[in-house]
Amino acid sequence: MKVIALGNRIFVSSFQMAGIEGIDVQSPKEALSKINQIISKNEAGLVLLSDDIGKDIRLDLAKIRSLKPIPLIFELPSPGSKKEKVDYRSLLKQILGV
Repeated sequence: MKVIALGNRIFVSSFQMAGIEGIDVQSPKEALSKINQIISKNEAGLVLLSDDIGKDIRLDLAKIRSLKPIPLIFELPSPGSKKEKVDYRSLLKQILGV
């Protein structure tokens, strides 16, 4: 299985230089659509998503994670983004439906 990076041009380009496939997305809605396509095709084991796009669709991502453990969808800081504290405990509760 492969790794796919989703985010803005700069985020994706940095991963492409390392040999990772990248998809340039401009909005959270477009990213969610691409993630659903990736899941339906079973083409990736890991999706790296820029946090600036992921923050607006975290609830949708939690639902996807609870239904499909693969691919693992992981948010990474995008270039220039501010450090943000993530409550992993509440995120895990959302994924598990607790």
